[in-house]
Amino acid sequence: MDTLNATVALLKEITESNVLGEVNASLDSLGDNDAVAAAVAASEGIARLEAVRFRALGQLGRHRDDAASVAQEVAFALSVVDGHAAGLVSTAQALTTRLPRTLGLLDQGKVGGFGAMKVATATAWLSDDDARAVDAVLEDRLPGRNSDQIRKAANHAAMMADRDGAARRAERNRGGRRVSVRQGETGVASIEVEDGPVEKVAAAYTRIDREARALRAGGETRTLDQLRADVALDLLVGGQGGKSERSEVFLYMDLNTYLGLNDDPAEMAGHGHIPASLARHIASGPNTVLRRIITDPLSGQVLDLGRNRYRPTAGLDEFVRVRDRECRRPGCHRVAQACDLDHALPWQHGGHTADTELVDLCRRDHRLKDEPGWSYRLASDGTLTITTPTGQSYDSAPPPLHEPRADEEPPPF
Repeated sequence: MDTLNATVALLKEITESNVLGEVNASLDSLGDNDAVAAAVAASEGIARLEAVRFRALGQLGRHRDDAASVAQEVAFALSVVDGHAAGLVSTAQALTTRLPRTLGLLDQGKVGGFGAMKVATATAWLSDDDARAVDAVLEDRLPGRNSDQIRKAANHAAMMADRDGAARRAERNRGGRRVSVRQGETGVASIEVEDGPVEKVAAAYTRIDREARALRAGGETRTLDQLRADVALDLLVGGQGGKSERSEVFLYMDLNTYLGLNDDPAEMAGHGHIPASLARHIASGPNTVLRRIITDPLSGQVLDLGRNRYRPTAGLDEFVRVRDRECRRPGCHRVAQACDLDHALPWQHGGHTADTELVDLCRRDHRLKDEPGWSYRLASDGTLTITTPTGQSYDSAPPPLHEPRADEEPPPF
């Protein structure tokens, strides 16, 4: 009891001390750079406190033999909904047993609690030994990443650790698809297709986005978000259910994976890595169009596209979209098909445009480029460097289609 009281008293002293009041009082005098630095320091401190909370919840779970009722008690104590409480408890159990290095990153303020929950979810189906191996692999890959980047990195590492298990998990997840309705504030509600097949969800969104943009170009005053929502509901209410329509979904897989000679994960733009068996299933669909992509074996970067497809190629524009896959702002995962092609440097009228001058940027980030104080610089190797008004720089490079190969072997198609 004395130890407990001392621990709780110390935490309260840290969080309720006059130091925080003094910090808050000084914030009004900060310039832009100092304000960003203060926000970063606060986030690092929050992550360290979240590590304390996870350890405490892990200890509670061990005392109760991880009983299901622990989540309900946490929900009451922390005033959170049951689902979030269950996520906190399961993450605490994983961090304090199977993911010690991720917990260490929390202690250092390099990863936040939400990111740690993504790692725990991605590795929940692995054996303890495989989870610890993934934890070690991720230690250097997580700092500085946002939660979606962490999700993708953790899922990929987990697939590589147990490829057969990843295929079974993907099949099980797809079997759980459902539609849910959530009532909102007065006059509004939400409908969601949960855990739908990723290739169908991506194609559906592409169609909705395309029709919404066409309406917007025709003079509609509704915003694109409003138009997408209206188009989706109109298709559900009055459309032809099950009607097939071609929509581009970018799926990247090695020829050997396609032929079943290996089980390397493939990647779907905007989603992340998927098991080889699922990629082969998608690639064998009746409306699937395959494109040959020639890569540099030493870097994994795109060198050329095959021109044999069901419609004429758009040439350079298409090359850039295939190369980039997603919006090139670090941390943005909007698929390239829904992005603008932009000159990283001011375009000179009448000049020649090469693929080394173009990048994909979603509409939001395209507009951000023109805001005061933002600087975009594209290097010859395709690395895009974005500098913010406070002088912080962030790099983005087109992801390789495969791991660099030092030995000579046939290029993937």
